[in-house]
Amino acid sequence: MAAVTPRKTNEPRSRKLSIHVVTWNVASAAPPQDLNDLLQLNNQCPNLDMYIIGLQEKTCGILSLLSDPAFEDTWSSFFMDVLSPLNFIRVSYVRMQGLLLLVFAKHQHLPFIQILSTNTTPTGLFGYWGNKGGVNICMKLYGYYVSIINCHLPPHMGNNDQRLEHFDRILEMQNLEKLDIPNILDHDLILWFGDMNFRIEDFGLHFVQEAIKKQCYGDLWEKDQLRIAKRFDPLLREFQEGPLLFPPTYKFDKNSNNYDTSEKKRKPAWTDRILWRLKRQPKDDPCTTRLPVPYFSLSLKSYVSHMMYSISDHKPVTGTFDLELKPLVSVPLITLIPEGLWTMENDMLVSYSLTAEFLSSPWDWIGLYKVYINVSDIPETEDQFLLCYYSNNLRSVVGISKPFKIQPRIFMGEDLPGKIQPQI
Repeated sequence: MAAVTPRKTNEPRSRKLSIHVVTWNVASAAPPQDLNDLLQLNNQCPNLDMYIIGLQEKTCGILSLLSDPAFEDTWSSFFMDVLSPLNFIRVSYVRMQGLLLLVFAKHQHLPFIQILSTNTTPTGLFGYWGNKGGVNICMKLYGYYVSIINCHLPPHMGNNDQRLEHFDRILEMQNLEKLDIPNILDHDLILWFGDMNFRIEDFGLHFVQEAIKKQCYGDLWEKDQLRIAKRFDPLLREFQEGPLLFPPTYKFDKNSNNYDTSEKKRKPAWTDRILWRLKRQPKDDPCTTRLPVPYFSLSLKSYVSHMMYSISDHKPVTGTFDLELKPLVSVPLITLIPEGLWTMENDMLVSYSLTAEFLSSPWDWIGLYKVYINVSDIPETEDQFLLCYYSNNLRSVVGISKPFKIQPRIFMGEDLPGKIQPQI
């Protein structure tokens, strides 16, 4: 272990992270073959830093419940297979029956993401069954507190009061005093999304269908139950949402873009939503001197539905955000360096240094991971690798090396002329 030398503290530069949020009630369906549009992979320059994916009504039979703790479900595996070759790493996940929440990030951000807790809040069957409720991942992102909630609230037009009650209960249950985490309302950012099941009041089925055909969404938005509830609930009003410029995302006949043609003929509604809330800033008091507030802002770049997917009676909704922040943490807790030239046949040496505030554990470990490279962009033939330091105390990766090569045996001939053999 190398000795730590005092580092000159420079003012950290501001960062902009691009975050793509997905919410989809998949109605127990298996993943479709192509999710490029959903994940913005059709865009030539998406330049995304994080994916946050929330599913509802994921397959949840008895066999699934028994196997989920030990095995990956098909949706998690599918997203990992798609995003891993793009240098995204699954940072955290949490499941509760049909609810699934996944967080992926580019590997360079890993040392600055600390998972603080994962939490489940069942609200179905008097609060004991997880078919309804919320799942939460709480993290520190470059030193800022961020909470992510994926929820599934009660259905049907007449259950709006129950929906709002469950909304409040899920929010309240995220405050875990046994953990040294501030109240969720003091977090810098809350991202809340899911199948919220809010409906369109007053208007009849025929009026709603005609308004959708004419794309007169503003008339319908005025009668949206969530929008109405915000007028009377100050806390709910603090949660922002982009304009609903896309058609209602429920209820469709499966494998089609037709709204419900069954005997029930449910009225279309924007049940699938993405909300966010930034921390309230204290009001200025001329008698009190306080430090300037760090720079932290969130802007919505797109808020759309994806009509091309028809495996469910819901259409998925995505929101892409730019998060601009001035990092509170700009130096990783651990710095890893592979020493010398690494080969397949020799022992390998790693040196690392740690900051003064880092508390190591005998259960910490260093892992070696292969980097996926797009060969068309980088004309390299040898594989590249990363070293990652995992902290057992922080339950997070706290250090990551720069990519490096491990030479295969074919390049390490014993008598290469003019080349000194490395000693490791």
